[in-house]
Amino acid sequence: MEAKGRVFKYGDNVDTDVIIPARYLNSSDPAELATHCMEDIDKSFISKVEKGDIIVAAKNFGCGSSREHAPIAIKAAGVSCVIAETFARIFYRNAINIGLPIIECPEASKGIEAGDEVEIDFDSGMIYNRTKGTEFKGQAFPEFMQKIIKAEGLVNYINGQA
Repeated sequence: MEAKGRVFKYGDNVDTDVIIPARYLNSSDPAELATHCMEDIDKSFISKVEKGDIIVAAKNFGCGSSREHAPIAIKAAGVSCVIAETFARIFYRNAINIGLPIIECPEASKGIEAGDEVEIDFDSGMIYNRTKGTEFKGQAFPEFMQKIIKAEGLVNYINGQA
């Protein structure tokens, strides 16, 4: 499994309220949530993001509320992976549960800039910055987590839709 795309870069403590503002939580439709993804931190995100693009952030990405809407909005916007120094515990779990790949890698978080083209090999955990010619070793996904992601989430995986 792998991902490849252009990077959108953010700092520390990107909370769920800026990932998907609470005023839009009257919908649980992923496509509708995606139209408001990141708008309180980056107004141009949704007009620029393309299928496969990658978010890179610093520490504590996804802090705040425990709503699943945040990783759902990111995934529905077309983001193929989020790389961060660290993730909030509940966001991490929600992301895997809905099939959004995320990788903790402090070195990649510091060494990758907005606009860089990045490729990720989930089997090995390797992150390649194709723009700068650098590489980083992130945490590889265990096989069972890769199966959950390939199934588009835990519910599909459990129901045998992989």
